[in-house]
Amino acid sequence: MTATVLVLVETVNEYLPILERQGYHLELAPTPAERRTAIYEHGERFSAVLTRGPLGLTAEEIAALPNLKIICVIGAGYEQVDLQAAHQSGVVVTNGAGVNASSVADHAMALLLALVRDIPYCDAALRRGEWPRSARPSLAGKRLGVLGLGAVGMAIAKRAALGFDMSVSYHNRRVRNDVPYTFCATPTELARISDFLIVATPGGLDTRQLINKQTLDALGPKGFLVNVARASVVATDDLVSALEQRRIAGAALDVFDHEPEVPQALKNLPNVVLTPHVAGLSPEATRAMVELVGQNLTAFFSGKPVLTPVRLPD
Repeated sequence: MTATVLVLVETVNEYLPILERQGYHLELAPTPAERRTAIYEHGERFSAVLTRGPLGLTAEEIAALPNLKIICVIGAGYEQVDLQAAHQSGVVVTNGAGVNASSVADHAMALLLALVRDIPYCDAALRRGEWPRSARPSLAGKRLGVLGLGAVGMAIAKRAALGFDMSVSYHNRRVRNDVPYTFCATPTELARISDFLIVATPGGLDTRQLINKQTLDALGPKGFLVNVARASVVATDDLVSALEQRRIAGAALDVFDHEPEVPQALKNLPNVVLTPHVAGLSPEATRAMVELVGQNLTAFFSGKPVLTPVRLPD
């Protein structure tokens, strides 16, 4: 029997034929209304769900899908998937850890350059007929802190160290003995010794608001923050306050607490660069993520171990 996959993701349509060619029947429900209808009126149709971290899948929705066997998450984050409910229902969860690391790292460095060199302001000024001449910091030789040294963090660290001759430090759940970078025991310690701090850690309860007033004050008035991970890792109110009071020099954000809403306070600030959660989106990364979903689905429905399982709670 052909497995029917409920697709909640709105950014991968161009590559969904990859799954259809493998024999999967897809039903798309990218809007909230379509999602409710599919799950609560036709839930028995679906044996698999394709989602992404911020979209997730709730316990109530899992309960409304009686034939659900596997949840495939595009990208590394799975913070809004109810893992406890999945475990209790015997549902396997997979993610796309590491697949889009290069794309996210590229975007992180682009945001850092745009922020530190004030490129958005310069572009807007020239379009207004102005000719601003302000001296901005260089990246070369500076100190970079990376919060989270997984696949994305490693890709960022390599770009910074090899491309910009930056010294790299990191904070991670555990020390990595396979890297030449300096470990810091806490995010605050990392911020204190960094000129630039890039957030690349997964979201979830374990990392919630690791970047807060204490951390931002440690980063200091000449420090810059970039977040390409999850908004939950940064205390937004503390960040806005630090930016308004110039207790840090600036911030670049690709993620927000209530996407697609962006706080007006952030929009009003001149020392902020904003992008709409697109760090992981590139043709190469999207194709690779969908291909990995296909590999996980094929493995699962063939009775084999999935390639990238998410560890479920005991």
